[in-house]
Amino acid sequence: MIRLSAFVLAYFVFAMTAANAHELRPAYLQIIEIAPSRYAMTWKVPARGEYKMALYVRLPATCRQVDEPVGGYIEAAYVSRWQADCAGGLAGQVVTVEGLSSTYTDALAKIVNLDGTTQTSRISPDFPDLTVAASPTAMGTARTYFLLGVQHIMLGIDHLLFVFALLLLIGKPKELLLTVTSFTVAHSITLAFAALGIASAPQPPVEALVALSIMFVASEIIRSGQGGTGVSRRYSWLISFLFGLLHGFGFGGALREIGLPQKDVPLALLTFNLGVEAGQLVFVAIALLAMASMRLLLVFDFSRLRFWLAYLIGTLSAFWFVQRVVGFG
Repeated sequence: MIRLSAFVLAYFVFAMTAANAHELRPAYLQIIEIAPSRYAMTWKVPARGEYKMALYVRLPATCRQVDEPVGGYIEAAYVSRWQADCAGGLAGQVVTVEGLSSTYTDALAKIVNLDGTTQTSRISPDFPDLTVAASPTAMGTARTYFLLGVQHIMLGIDHLLFVFALLLLIGKPKELLLTVTSFTVAHSITLAFAALGIASAPQPPVEALVALSIMFVASEIIRSGQGGTGVSRRYSWLISFLFGLLHGFGFGGALREIGLPQKDVPLALLTFNLGVEAGQLVFVAIALLAMASMRLLLVFDFSRLRFWLAYLIGTLSAFWFVQRVVGFG
């Protein structure tokens, strides 16, 4: 139990060094069939300044590059585009991402066939080869987007830090359940709106406001520890819902960047959201067990640790807020 208690603290200490770790961002490969056996390729790899990760796409031997890749740095990535002819098409063939096995990142691959069917897959360091499906299945789409949802929430340290702050703020189980549920409902709404293009918000301000929301809850934890009753403590479910709407735009921005398959949009959206929720529930369970074990094992009052955790959360989120505001330009 001591190890479990240390897990949550270690996770957020890791966050301080990983907040800008571009190597944790996935690479992105898009292959669009624009004519029979001809494909337009887009390859996006994480970059820092003028240094990009040494990741390369290797097509099957049946493919011939038609033109030289044209690329450039866009935000925190290097994006290159070219076209290739693949005799007999890519169905059943293997596409490899070289260099991936020596990193900690993944690559997302989206293959759009001439008939409109789409295959979206996750390529990992352990399995850097992707076999192109002759006919993408709904089950394959569901599995891919579910895992993408889990991965996104587990790497979304700022979102998890907000949930952890809510756990520290609220003591009653019934109130906690209502608060977490309202957060889930809210970010599910805006996630769907953002992914479907119904509503949108620019990502840099959204990310800055997400950090600000964490600062707000951290201040409420400190105030409640000093005997005060802030607005978050009195109306925790409402505050959670409002901030959940904001966090959903962050999730939706990531999903919009990944893209949705043309013929399985509802399924992909549902399973991505389920993946986010599954990852969040696992985190909540671990955090609650850790806090319960701390109350049993620590020789001093847990409220003191809660107070210092709130300061740590507030400091980290303030750093993120300033960093993201400065990055607007």
